[in-house]
Amino acid sequence: MTINAINPATGETFASYQEMTDVGMRDAIGKAHSAFLDWRRTGFSSRAGLMHQAARVLRENAAKYADLMAREMGKPIRDGVAEVHKCAVACDYYADNAERILATEPIKTEARKSYVIFQPLGVVLAVMPWNFPFWQVFRFAAPGLMAGNGAVMKHASNVPGCALAIESVFQDAGFPRDLFRTLMISSAQVDAVLENPLVRAATLTGSGPAGRAVAGKAGSLLKKTVLELGGSDPYLVLEDADLDLAATVCARGRLINTGQSCIAAKRFIIVDKVHDRFVELFVKRMATPKMGDPLEQDTEIGPLARHDLRDTLHRQVESSIAKGARCVLGGEIPSGPGAYYPPTVLTKVTKGMPAYAEELFGPVASVIRVDDEDAAIAVANDSVFGLGGGVITGDIARGERVAAEIESGNMFVNDNVRSDPRLPFGGVKQSGFGRELSHYGIKEFVNIKTVVVG
Repeated sequence: MTINAINPATGETFASYQEMTDVGMRDAIGKAHSAFLDWRRTGFSSRAGLMHQAARVLRENAAKYADLMAREMGKPIRDGVAEVHKCAVACDYYADNAERILATEPIKTEARKSYVIFQPLGVVLAVMPWNFPFWQVFRFAAPGLMAGNGAVMKHASNVPGCALAIESVFQDAGFPRDLFRTLMISSAQVDAVLENPLVRAATLTGSGPAGRAVAGKAGSLLKKTVLELGGSDPYLVLEDADLDLAATVCARGRLINTGQSCIAAKRFIIVDKVHDRFVELFVKRMATPKMGDPLEQDTEIGPLARHDLRDTLHRQVESSIAKGARCVLGGEIPSGPGAYYPPTVLTKVTKGMPAYAEELFGPVASVIRVDDEDAAIAVANDSVFGLGGGVITGDIARGERVAAEIESGNMFVNDNVRSDPRLPFGGVKQSGFGRELSHYGIKEFVNIKTVVVG
């Protein structure tokens, strides 16, 4: 079987890769485990030196990796460069901080000595998505490897070149050759990876169905998982908000990565008093960015990653309109090649529409009018998702109070939701469980061991 790389801007297949056999997959896992057995005994200073080297490799090759992302999943080239540099920041952060975070923790008890140590688990399976094909991987790999673990990765099938490039980053940086391995396998082979006794845990970023499948299988094997799944992030605009700021923040949040982000702003819950003026400003901001060839430096909106994803998004838009939503911008598939979909704004969105309840994975904004702050909070929480969200208000204390009321793993006041190596990242409800990044993330895949000396 072959895995094809298809350019979503043209529909052309530009590269093909051979899928691993089950024998090859087992061999790669075995080699990763052997590498881990030595790696777990290395000191933090040795690990940190190599992780800083990985950051250097990323920065030196940022343009090449961004070009690959543009061709495989349509990310505008300048966004791809920024993504690679963010990966380098994560590598440097964990190189500088892992030893401090995982330092032995003394605990005072009646014993002569008692303390907690943090030890690596072993080889961890990472099932990764296509939308941020480098960042999603490095936000797991940097802390995971610095903690002393090994890793095998099953990347999304439409970014095979990125998957192999990431493996080469660690090899070029000088890491043990088999410590991080890309498995060129199908989704049907993931169960076999989880069943392998040398694989001790799993992390997945992706859809709800994929998360449930991996969590269910791992649970039956008593293997820990961390899941970051879908999101339908609410942005609440209150009556005291600076509406120019609100429109800018909301449009930027909706259009990040051509709208293909779990933490993209998706539901815009607007208090009645400022609704009409906000929509006027918001539509202008949404219509401004340039849509085009992701390889062009001035392109801000690329194609969606696949044609089937574009078609699914359009069906959600059409169904919402049929149920009473009003399309005030976009909403039509452009003519010509490529999986393009224009920035789209739907108003009069109400309960019962796809635009209200479902995740819209593309540049489509759902505007929901509410009476007041209490109603805005209620609508924000009326979702199966709980990943991120934002609130725009002129009163910071009010914003913090509202943020505390929203059922999500991340809330931002007067700014866009984004991940940062220094801050924990993850969701609640159907958006998953566990945390990535910060000191919380690096401790997800370690054995937190108590030692007592009598």
